[in-house]
Amino acid sequence: MSETETQYRQVIQRCKDLFLKKNKDYGTAWRILRLPSITDQIYIKAQRIRTLQETGISKVGEGIEPEFVGIINYCVMALIQLALQNDSRTDLPTDELEHHYDEQIGRVIDLLFAKNHDYGEAWRDMRVSSMTDIILMKLLRTKQIEDNQGNTLVSEGVDANYMDMINYAVFCLIKLTH
Repeated sequence: MSETETQYRQVIQRCKDLFLKKNKDYGTAWRILRLPSITDQIYIKAQRIRTLQETGISKVGEGIEPEFVGIINYCVMALIQLALQNDSRTDLPTDELEHHYDEQIGRVIDLLFAKNHDYGEAWRDMRVSSMTDIILMKLLRTKQIEDNQGNTLVSEGVDANYMDMINYAVFCLIKLTH
């Protein structure tokens, strides 16, 4: 396994562990959310990260790392919602939820390896603040696609944007923790 894959999987395991613990506390109540609501939750987290980066002051006592974890997990929720759009259940059994989480992350990791090959790990030379801005840009794109009822002329869909946001958030956590 490459250094990137090892670090990536460590970050994802941290996120998944929290996701499953929160599932024990809250269940899958988030299944009631429509996709634009999840997008707005991700936006709130990304905007808070940017504010903390710019001001350096946190009045609620949490730093940016938990917000990047939140972005990852909300993006996974969005991808699961897309995969289960014809399934109206709001309560998913834990084993099924874990399967969906792993399945979506598998797709995201495949995308990572393809892009990492083509871009040569350029993210390692990027600033965390720049990747935060890219996440915010992808959120604005996602909101526009949602406002257009998912119709695009030449652009990728919302799923590709959620996947990219996961990867950038993982890259940020790798840079912040290694």
